[in-house]
Amino acid sequence: MDKRKMKRRPRREFTPDFKSEAVRLCKVGDRTVRQVAKDLDLTETALREWVRRADIDRGAGPPGALTSDERAELVRLRSENKRLQMEREVLKKAAAFFAKEST
Repeated sequence: MDKRKMKRRPRREFTPDFKSEAVRLCKVGDRTVRQVAKDLDLTETALREWVRRADIDRGAGPPGALTSDERAELVRLRSENKRLQMEREVLKKAAAFFAKEST
């Protein structure tokens, strides 16, 4: 079949419970990741990522890999840092404006 004619599957969202159950099915060992993905109508790539993320979260990942909680905190801190930098720039401009006004 011509790849240009294949339609993309709409993006789906899965609950954490569904993901953890899919990972558990892979870890039980009686089926491969490919078989579990096919049985649950998932992409093999997504399921492998869930398994990798679960391994990292339980401390069995590569050294230095961030857990899901650490990744969420990093996203939050980056957002907060960006907001604070913008606020600082506004305050610097306001201080310069009022310094000019007072002279």
